Amino acid sequence: MKHFKSITVFSLFLMVFVACQKDNDYNQEIDDNAIESLSQDVSLEVTDDIIRLLKSNNYNVGDTKVVDFMLPDGSTEKRIQVEGDITFSKEQLESLKKIESSTEKNYHTNNLVSPRTLTIIGYTGGSQALSTKERTALQYAVDNYNRLNLSISLSLTFGTNYSNRDMVVYYNPSGSGSGGSAGFPSNGNPNKFIQIYGLDNYTTDVNEHVITHEIGHSVGFRHTDWQTRQSCGQNTNEGTAGVGANPIPGTPEGYDPTSLMLACFSANEDGEFNANDIIGLNYLY
Repeated sequence: MKHFKSITVFSLFLMVFVACQKDNDYNQEIDDNAIESLSQDVSLEVTDDIIRLLKSNNYNVGDTKVVDFMLPDGSTEKRIQVEGDITFSKEQLESLKKIESSTEKNYHTNNLVSPRTLTIIGYTGGSQALSTKERTALQYAVDNYNRLNLSISLSLTFGTNYSNRDMVVYYNPSGSGSGGSAGFPSNGNPNKFIQIYGLDNYTTDVNEHVITHEIGHSVGFRHTDWQTRQSCGQNTNEGTAGVGANPIPGTPEGYDPTSLMLACFSANEDGEFNANDIIGLNYLY
């Protein structure tokens, strides 16, 4: 049985943070006044301006909503969620607007991570702590990236002091369904917060799959099946606005049934990249 990855995004197609693309389901544009009004709005809600902004940046807005995004310390903040597993804070929406209004748009590099060693921490505190199985899965996920000798590498630790880490992976006890959630990179930095939830009854390999997938979103990948969400049993195009989903040379543009970056996952995942995923990672990093 297929399960929606509330995992917030990953694919062999680049997500473009500028005139961009993301991976689960939302898209639109915005005017100059909207930029100011969003920054002044204390509450965060789905408005026509936000929908236009997301659409203009090639997100699928079919299920855009406000969620209480839990942070590792158990506190929550309001975020806009799209495509099932991609979230935006108010500050990230503001950054998206600035990019959207810029005349200098680079559809490949502005939403990637600057080459370097990225620090990632598995959270071990309180009710947001990763279980033993989840910690093992996180180690496997990090190994998936590091064994490829990319221009980015991951340095993993475990603990509770995540303030100076590039990424933190933690458990959300309030998560609905099974999967994960993340965001896309900005300003050359990866998305910081990666949640997983509802995976207790799944194997270590499935946990590894979900975590690797969410890290993929965090370094700039969108869903492989963004055109159809076929892995979820759907026929829904997440949207590209004509420029957003840039196919990576050497990878198929059609459905790739074993890609780790598919929108949804099964209970039989092995947690490993397929050959096309590896081509995509090596092309970008």
